[in-house]
Amino acid sequence: MNELHYQLDLLKAMNQKLTAKEKMYQMICDASDCAYLYFSFEKNELITMGKWREFFGFDIRDLKDIPQVFDMVEESGIMPLRDVFFLEKKGEESTVLECRHRSEKRWYAFRAMVDYDSLGNPLDKLVVVENVTKMKLQRDELVYMAHYDFMTGLYNRNYFITILGEYINRAREENSIVSVMVIDIDDFKKINDGMGMVAGDEVIQGFGMFLKEFEDGNVIVCHLNHDVYCIAVYNPSGARSVEQIHKAIQGRTKEPFFLSGGLQAGITVSIGVAEYPEAASTALELINCAEIVMFRCKSMGKNSIQYFDTPILHDFLNNIEMENKLKEAVFNSNFILYFQPQYYTDTKKLRGVEALIRWRDDNGHMISPDVFIPVAEKNGCIVPIGSWVVEQSIRSYSLWRQKYGIPFTVSINISAVQYGRDEFVDELLQAIHKYQVEPREIEIEITESILIDDFDRVTAKLKRLREIGIRVSLDDFGTGFSSLAYLKRLPIDTLKIDKSFIDTVLTDGATRIITEAIINMVKSLGIKSIAEGVEEEDQFRYLQSVGCDIIQGYLLGHPQPSDKIEELLQEMLRG
Repeated sequence: MNELHYQLDLLKAMNQKLTAKEKMYQMICDASDCAYLYFSFEKNELITMGKWREFFGFDIRDLKDIPQVFDMVEESGIMPLRDVFFLEKKGEESTVLECRHRSEKRWYAFRAMVDYDSLGNPLDKLVVVENVTKMKLQRDELVYMAHYDFMTGLYNRNYFITILGEYINRAREENSIVSVMVIDIDDFKKINDGMGMVAGDEVIQGFGMFLKEFEDGNVIVCHLNHDVYCIAVYNPSGARSVEQIHKAIQGRTKEPFFLSGGLQAGITVSIGVAEYPEAASTALELINCAEIVMFRCKSMGKNSIQYFDTPILHDFLNNIEMENKLKEAVFNSNFILYFQPQYYTDTKKLRGVEALIRWRDDNGHMISPDVFIPVAEKNGCIVPIGSWVVEQSIRSYSLWRQKYGIPFTVSINISAVQYGRDEFVDELLQAIHKYQVEPREIEIEITESILIDDFDRVTAKLKRLREIGIRVSLDDFGTGFSSLAYLKRLPIDTLKIDKSFIDTVLTDGATRIITEAIINMVKSLGIKSIAEGVEEEDQFRYLQSVGCDIIQGYLLGHPQPSDKIEELLQEMLRG
C-alpha cells in the first residue's frame, strides 16, 4: 500500500514538473517573434504556438488543415512550401524557404526540421515561421543600391560593367557582336549654371527615363556619371541597332524637356560607339574606346555620332603621351624662350620683340607651340607655363635693359585661361616690380577668344593694365570672332593683322581691301597696326605704302634665342 502511494506521489510530481516545463516552453514561444508548428509522428499530434494566429489568422489542428497555409502564399511558392511542410517525404533533416504573402506585402521565412530514429523513421517535426518583411526590404534596398543608380533608376556603372562582361563572354562563344554607345549631354554645365542644379537633375532623370525604354533582353542602359550614359547592345540589329537608337535619340532631343516651375530645357548629345571584338576585348576597354570617340565627337562640333577606328585610338594615345611629357616638362621647366624682332615700317628701327615659347623634348625634338599649347590649355598646364613665360620674358628684358640701355617693347602672349585667373594682374605686376622694368615697356598679347565669355569683365581688367602703363595688343585679328562693334570699345594699343591676310595680300583683291580697311580703321581709332608673317620685300613695300605701322616676320628677323637678341642689341650700340 505504501509502495502504491509512493508511486502515485512520484507520478504526480513528475506531471507537475512536466506541466511546469510545458508552461515554460509555451511562455518562450509566446515571447518569440516567430510562429511554431510542432507535429509528433508517434502521437499523430499537431500543435501551433507563438504568433501563429497573428501571422495566419487561423489555427491548424490536423495535417489536413495545412493546405490553408499554401493558399496564403504567391502561386510560385506553393510547391516549394509543400516540400518544406512535408520534409520527411524526402528524408531530409532541415530546409529553409522564403515566400511572399499572396495579397499582402509581407514575406515569411519557413524553416523545417525533422528528427528521425535509428531506422530513419520520422519522430518529430518542427516548422518555424518568421516574418522577414523588414529584413527582405532592407536586403532588396541594398541590392538595388548595389545595382542601380539612385537618380535615374538605370544600372549603375559597376553592375553595368558586370553585365557587359557577360555579354562579351556570350558573344565570344556565339561569334557575335556587342556595341557600346557612350552618350554625353552637350554643354550640360550651361543648364546647371543658367537654370540651377535642380533643373539639371531633372534633365538627367528625364533623359535617363527616355533611354530606359530601349532596355530589353539584349540592351542594357546605365548612368555612367554626371551627364554621361552608356548603352550596350548584344547582336545589334533592326530596331535595336545603333543607327536606330541614334535616330530615336535625335528625335527626342529635338523636343524640349519640361521641368518643374514651367521651365523648359533643350539638349543635344554627342555619342561615341565602339564594338566588340573590333575595338576591344573587355568591358572596360570597350567603354573606354567608346568614350574616346565620344570626346572626338565633341571636339568636332558636338551633336553627332562618331564610330571607333584605329587612327582615333592612336591620336588619343599620342595626346596622352604628349600630356604626360608636358606635365614632366612643366615640373622640370624644360622650356626655352625665343624672341622675334618687330620693326617700325617707316624707319626699320627696332620696336620690340615678341617672346615665343619653345619646347625641346627628351629626344631633342623641337615641338611646335601649335601642338602643345592646345594640350596645355586643355589639361591646365597652360597656367604654370604662362607664368614661366611672363617671369622669364621680363627677366630677360631686364638684363638687356641694364646691360645695353636700349629701351624697347617686350610682347608676351597670354592665353584665355591665364588671363581669366583673378591673380593674373597681380602676378604680372609682381614680375615687373621684381625685375624693376617700366610697365610701358611690357606688352601683353591677347586673342579674340578672351572676349567671348564676359566682355565687360575682360575690358575692365584691360583698363586696369593700361592705367598701370602696360600695353595691350589684340593678336590674330580677323581669324576668330572679329567684330567691329566691340573693337572700338576695346582698350588696346596695337592690333596684329594675321599672317593669313599677309600671305595673299598681293594676289587677292578682296584680301587687300580688307587689310587696308583694317589699317585705316585702327589708325582712326588711335591704335597701331602690326603685320605678322611678312616674308617678302614686296609685301613690306606694300604695307609701308598703305600706312601699316609695324612689321614682324622672317623678312626682317626669325624667332631666335636670347643670345642672338644680344648680338642685335650690340650692333645697335655700334650704330
